[in-house]
Amino acid sequence: MNGNRQSDRPVVPANPLNKAAAAEAGEERGRTMGNTAGETRPGRSAGQGVSSGLDRVREVAGRDKEARFTALLHHVTEHRLMLAFDDLNPRAAPGVDGVTWQGYDQDWGSRLRDLHGRVQSGRLRAVPSRRVYIPKADGRLRPLGVASLEDKIVQRALAEVLNAVYEQDFLGFSYGFRPGRSPHDALDALVAGMYRKKVNWVLDADIRDFFTSLDRGWLEKFLRHRIGDERVLRLIGKWLAAGVIENGSWTEAQGSPQGASLSPLLANVYLHYAFDLWAEWWRKTQARGDVIIVRFADDFITGFEYREDAEAFLAALSERFARFSLELHPDKTRLIEFGPHAARNRAARGEGKPETFKFLGFAHICRTSRSGRFWVQRKTDPKRMTAKLKQVKAEIMRRRHLPVPEQGKWLASVVGGHQRYYAVPGNYDPVHAFRTQVTRHWHHALRRRSQKTRNTWERTNRLAGRWLPRTRILHPYPGQRFAATHPW
Repeated sequence: MNGNRQSDRPVVPANPLNKAAAAEAGEERGRTMGNTAGETRPGRSAGQGVSSGLDRVREVAGRDKEARFTALLHHVTEHRLMLAFDDLNPRAAPGVDGVTWQGYDQDWGSRLRDLHGRVQSGRLRAVPSRRVYIPKADGRLRPLGVASLEDKIVQRALAEVLNAVYEQDFLGFSYGFRPGRSPHDALDALVAGMYRKKVNWVLDADIRDFFTSLDRGWLEKFLRHRIGDERVLRLIGKWLAAGVIENGSWTEAQGSPQGASLSPLLANVYLHYAFDLWAEWWRKTQARGDVIIVRFADDFITGFEYREDAEAFLAALSERFARFSLELHPDKTRLIEFGPHAARNRAARGEGKPETFKFLGFAHICRTSRSGRFWVQRKTDPKRMTAKLKQVKAEIMRRRHLPVPEQGKWLASVVGGHQRYYAVPGNYDPVHAFRTQVTRHWHHALRRRSQKTRNTWERTNRLAGRWLPRTRILHPYPGQRFAATHPW
């Protein structure tokens, strides 16, 4: 990007520590420094001391949980739109209008000024999303809505403004798509909660078609609890009503289009009122024993000390979700015995090993350490690994005639990215197996470059040793990382 318009995004602080349960801690971060009324100088070198203009919003939202904000849209400034534009992926697919990042970048100044004027005057017209499908690990297709470039820009900027309000409300066990929180934070909280609390039963729940089942009437009611700016509500309504275009024809979209920049925040708002607040109340008033909850977007795991609590929670949850047009998937929701006593109890009943559950790409397994203590092993979800290797195989065959160094750089990014997510303690073998299979596919592709190939396994192994990162564990144990920020 041009140096005269590069800038750091403002840092949005998250909730303070929620001491109600070990698996639900938020992150303690200070508010953005600086004078809220001050001017923000351009450039990424501006640093953390630059005012975001939202300090007052955060302060009021944190102090008064009943406050409704009647003036928020003016925080969507030209500068914030520019930051949102810079934050977009230049290689992202365009929407139905065909406008690309590179094309918009040619005259970004006047375009963003015009966009800001249309947003503030209410003249912005929401463009229908372009329907695309991506494969899921189970072989099905997930529908996504690709928004237009300008809608992406405005949605990102507005999401940052709304986060200043809702980050003061969201509970500690909500981790999905929140500033400063990652899937590994949720994974650490889940395992640390099982170690710190008495967990013997796990409810592995799945919401059926959450994004398309989201009721817009309830969503508007939830938003109005905090948002009194009618211009913001009308803008969100425009995006929800814009619909999707598939095969050249327009259809009305249900719920919130999955893939839109604002959808994760809307999903968190919806589940905050439909699930989080209720689950927190249920745990404090109805449960007899310990209960831990970890939610990442529409995926959540709940652990219980007593089976009676788990069964009562599941029954009450089904009724609660039905009220808000949500439904638990009957084939993917199950209650399993999982914890330090699961193996012994199942063996006494003549049953097999404890069942496993999957969360955020990992299969969680009951194990016993060498010292005889209970520990939770996390292994790569086999379905996800198989699906990823299938994609790599097809792509490497497509690239097989490119220069070998170019292939090596691309495969290094693939293997490195896989390790950065999956290289957790106890998962060395599956991570190494992924690298081995990538090497095997590369060997096959190189031999298909010519009928008179001389590529041998010796040469392929030399190439793999040069280009592919060696397998190593990159993450600490979950209890160590969790305890570093949330000590007893």
